[in-house]
Amino acid sequence: MWVARFTDKQLEALTGLLRAKGELGPALRGALDALELARWDDLPDARLPWDEVAKAAEVQGVSEADVVWDLAGRGPRVEA
Repeated sequence: MWVARFTDKQLEALTGLLRAKGELGPALRGALDALELARWDDLPDARLPWDEVAKAAEVQGVSEADVVWDLAGRGPRVEA
């Protein structure tokens, strides 16, 4: 998997090139779909329980980033 950042104009140019090609195979269709969905400014703002993250990091003796990484691997949080 690759990660790339494009300006709005670059993104428009890439999607335009792919659309202009006409019929797309599965790989190029997937690339076009990914480009159309990959808009950082369209992502919702993340909300994390920072107090809990800081406390868990202190208790475990790890960084807050490690705790966030662990939280990211879990399913949706269920409130009791």
